[in-house]
Amino acid sequence: MAGKLSKINLNDYKPLREVIFDSLREAIIMGELKPGERLMEIQFAEKMGVSRTPVREAIRKLELEGLVVMVPRKGAHVAELSVKDIMDVLEVRSSLDGLASALAAKRINKDELKELKNIVNQFAQYMEKNNVQGLIKKDVEFHELIYKASRNDKLVQIATNLKEQIHRFRVVYLKDYSSPKELVKEHNDIYQAIENGDGKLAQELASIHIKHQEKTMIDSLGTGE
Repeated sequence: MAGKLSKINLNDYKPLREVIFDSLREAIIMGELKPGERLMEIQFAEKMGVSRTPVREAIRKLELEGLVVMVPRKGAHVAELSVKDIMDVLEVRSSLDGLASALAAKRINKDELKELKNIVNQFAQYMEKNNVQGLIKKDVEFHELIYKASRNDKLVQIATNLKEQIHRFRVVYLKDYSSPKELVKEHNDIYQAIENGDGKLAQELASIHIKHQEKTMIDSLGTGE
């Protein structure tokens, strides 16, 4: 069981089942609970200092999000990261990110553009320090700001529905990326295209960026060509 899971703060303002759900979800997304690992209700309940009922409810909710699978006669397990899962999600994200970047190039305002540049610079700094947590945070901010700048609420809504699965892939991607300088360059190139108002180039670069993620993650699973 993941070592970072600990007793739940019963004074938290959220309902207990939500606190447990958030804790387990983060452990899965961050790789503390490994793909294929069995989720033992009793052990989790004891480690968190709670009863089994809210743990069971949290696991069922994680199943609905696709982060947990129920195996007949074997119980709940962390969902595997399959090549098909990666390709399915990132095919969609490649199109969404491309469209968001193209729209942002036309609609982003000066304050957002300045903020985007700051995020790109901060991402580069975290890369130099090999700070994975910082990289994840800035990568999320980079892409979310581009979606915001697209001024398309439906596009943002669709992307939000994929958020948890994408975040799980993001952790694998940023931990295993073999060329950090290239990743920083990709972010900077997307920023430059948006700054220049070149929607076509921004769309192309954003799609390529996601394709590189797909290759890195597939290779990390040992199934690359």
